[in-house]
Amino acid sequence: MSVAKERDLRQYCVDVAAAARDASAKLATVTGQQKIDWLYRSAEALRRNIDNLIASNQQDLDAASGYNLTDAAIDRLRLTPRRIESVAVALQEIASLDDPIGEIIDSTVRPNGLEIHKVRVPLGVVFFIYESRPNVTADAAALCVKSGNAVILRGGKEASHSNRALANILIEALSNTGLPADAIQLVNTPDREAVGHFLELDEYISVTIPRGGESLIRRVAAEARMPVIKHYDGNCHVYVDRDADLDMAAEVTINSKCQRYGVCNAAESLLVHADVATEFLPAVGETLKQQGVEIRGDARVRELIAGASEARDADFKAEFLAPIISVNVVASLEEAIRHINHFGSHHTDAILTSNLDAARRFAVAVDSAAVMINTSTRFNDGGQFGLGAEIGISTDKLHARGPCGLKELTSYKYVCYGQGQIRT
Repeated sequence: MSVAKERDLRQYCVDVAAAARDASAKLATVTGQQKIDWLYRSAEALRRNIDNLIASNQQDLDAASGYNLTDAAIDRLRLTPRRIESVAVALQEIASLDDPIGEIIDSTVRPNGLEIHKVRVPLGVVFFIYESRPNVTADAAALCVKSGNAVILRGGKEASHSNRALANILIEALSNTGLPADAIQLVNTPDREAVGHFLELDEYISVTIPRGGESLIRRVAAEARMPVIKHYDGNCHVYVDRDADLDMAAEVTINSKCQRYGVCNAAESLLVHADVATEFLPAVGETLKQQGVEIRGDARVRELIAGASEARDADFKAEFLAPIISVNVVASLEEAIRHINHFGSHHTDAILTSNLDAARRFAVAVDSAAVMINTSTRFNDGGQFGLGAEIGISTDKLHARGPCGLKELTSYKYVCYGQGQIRT
């Protein structure tokens, strides 16, 4: 890239970020009802424009072969009338949630009469980077604006037509409800260098949230000058305990793995207590194979499941996002916990057991953003948790962990009320 083009690109990024900062200042003063009206208008506009959205999405699908996308990535890219309706419903659900801005988190009155309130406030400007998920355009915009934040959206080039069609609908609805149009901006250049420029603009951007492959997230974490909310991968486990209801365990295992492969909360690893392995594994292995799932297991697994291949450490660490699962037989609950904490990604891990003590021990000892007891890993999701949607699932421990909804996109400040007190 020539020096002049590089300078122009950086100036474009600065202009976008500065406009977002100005919009965030205006958003801090709008009413909750304005944000609700915008969400409902946007939902209805999505429904009115289904044909246009499908046509724009088809342009992206037609070009998908040129990007060497996996089947899972193409599935994430695809918009259908049902998925568009789900997006519209999510916007309405977010509209119905309490507005977090202005919430008094805590308050106290000091002995001198000073009233101190801890009040929830927006973060400011969110730079959101994502791949192959056009529905996330609407989810992210909705969550950011409802929580009082301006958002800069940087979608992947493979979804450019879909993202633009969705963003145009949302931006038009902003103006129609008196909200600043620059509260939502979609980066209009596919140039990868633009990301680097935005990551330097900490004077305008409050936080960056990357949602995509591990290489993208590691790049953002390395280059960003502002805080980053992230998760690198989703190696989620299902552990079948010695005291599990095996019929229920089989159903939960199949759902966790097979309900949808290309998502971060799908199970990638199955652990089975040795005491129930002989009874459990042959049947569940057969069901997995009928679903087209490749099984990679340890020596005991290969004895019990015909056709299972040998699993290596890399398989136990992997986020496959595909019909592949690693399977391991463990001698105890403690061994299962050690395996998960060693090989897992701190995302979502489940235990199937009727033993309350085992469930409690697992919940305390497994170091993950979400622990599921007798239920599918697929429930670690903003919509399923009642958040309306999520802008991502964080495996960090500072500021936000798990599905990031409205409250996770806020901070707080202290507001103090006095009657002339002075400090002596």
